[in-house]
Amino acid sequence: MVPNGCSRRDFLAQSILAAAALGLPGAANAAEESKGKGRPNILVIMTDEHNASVMGCAGNPIMHTPNLDGLAKDGVMFDACYCASPLCVPSRLSFTTGKYASRVGAWNNDCELSAPDYPSLPAALNAAGYESFLCGKMHYASDRRYGFKEIGGNFNNSTKTNRGARRDPDDLTPTPGVSERFEEFKTGSTSHGMNHDLAVTRGVLEFLKDRKQEDAPFFLLAGYITPHFPLVVPEKNWEEYKGKVPMPVIPEGYLDKLPRNYKHLRVGFNMEDVPEETVRKGRELYYGLVQWTDGQVGELLRALAGAGMAENTVVVYTADHGENMGEHGLWWKNCVYDTAARVPLIMRWPGRWKGGQHRAAACSLVDVVQTIAEVGHAQMPKDCNGNSMLGWLDNPEQQWKDLAVSEYYAHNIASGYAMIRAGQYKYVYHTPPDANHPAERELYDLKADPGELNNLAALPEQADRIAAMHAALAKEVGEDPDKTEERFRQTVMKGGAAVGGEKAGKKGKKKGKKEKKEND
Repeated sequence: MVPNGCSRRDFLAQSILAAAALGLPGAANAAEESKGKGRPNILVIMTDEHNASVMGCAGNPIMHTPNLDGLAKDGVMFDACYCASPLCVPSRLSFTTGKYASRVGAWNNDCELSAPDYPSLPAALNAAGYESFLCGKMHYASDRRYGFKEIGGNFNNSTKTNRGARRDPDDLTPTPGVSERFEEFKTGSTSHGMNHDLAVTRGVLEFLKDRKQEDAPFFLLAGYITPHFPLVVPEKNWEEYKGKVPMPVIPEGYLDKLPRNYKHLRVGFNMEDVPEETVRKGRELYYGLVQWTDGQVGELLRALAGAGMAENTVVVYTADHGENMGEHGLWWKNCVYDTAARVPLIMRWPGRWKGGQHRAAACSLVDVVQTIAEVGHAQMPKDCNGNSMLGWLDNPEQQWKDLAVSEYYAHNIASGYAMIRAGQYKYVYHTPPDANHPAERELYDLKADPGELNNLAALPEQADRIAAMHAALAKEVGEDPDKTEERFRQTVMKGGAAVGGEKAGKKGKKKGKKEKKEND
């Protein structure tokens, strides 16, 4: 019911913005935990490009993920967690800092934080008495670890240009053929991703074997690459899903109605006119690769139990972003449909949380950062985004903000865009590419339309909701997306520093065509 004297638009805006203020860290919970026998170890397992629906514990009837299913049975599963950006580096730098990607200048895969000692989650935990370790790829530059001590090998040795670009908004001429990535849909016993991940597993197992109970509590992030493409999968993993994975649902004429930016993704990544058999095989191989990755997760969980550390270790399983698998005519990530922007999230702490629970409301990986910090009694900078979910984890009845934001300002698009999920609705705003091309909007009722195939943005009766959600999006990030896109164009596109929106972010708290096989 809308209160008397309050317009529907004002009521919606007030409701959404009030929700964003909820879920603040629970000081009482932190105080209670400090009386225990000691703070828990924290193990974060972050895979790359895992579609949140491709898990048995997510209700997928054909997906076989016994280790993740077991983790969910013993832990708490979040049904609507979102990454800060559906791209590797922006998502992982956001997780490193607890801030939205646009605020720290994490625009694309060629960006880094403004300084090697930029305030971070591992640094905050180190200051609180933890030892922070990284085993695997976080897509950091070769000279940056941001508070982590790397173990298991040198997995982060890239260089960053801090540059970016935009496509000509009218250049939608397709390139003949399809991306060479589709030629890599095959079976095989080795690949860059699998080889990397086997090394990560070895590194973590060695670490756990040598860790002593009397050592300081650890924060360990295991950074896996699979199920990121190339979709090279052992034959036995593919065989299990041959002929079983349904094809994408794409209504007649749907692709012609896609927002301009998504049409650019299809052209820029050469994913138009992919043969039906290639689509089918790619989806089957992806399922097989998720199953292979689940095996690596199992190795870590068994080693943790074998070391006698399972009871006193908070295990977090998540991914940096999802995988479209041909849905909406798109592959890889880069968009903010749930296939790419929603990520799996399972959190287990046997000594504190009853297993087999679900949390249905929307949350974000920046909330996970705040949760980890509170678990470890670490103090993150006051201008960080997100809210701790520790109280919500302890008590499923605790009121939660039910809100998440994701942004994309990277490559193969004409302009940047951002989305906000509030309750059952998702709003997406595509900034204007230039004076001749206006902004575009998307609005989806995820309860009635979980596949996001029916854009409600043009309906007059949704105008108030769109205005309210746009205001909530700008408030949450700290500035309007139009301003964010302008910052990108004035710095990264002109060769300037990859600056973030720190001033804008604090204010909010107070109130390339070339394909990169490994990283993008």
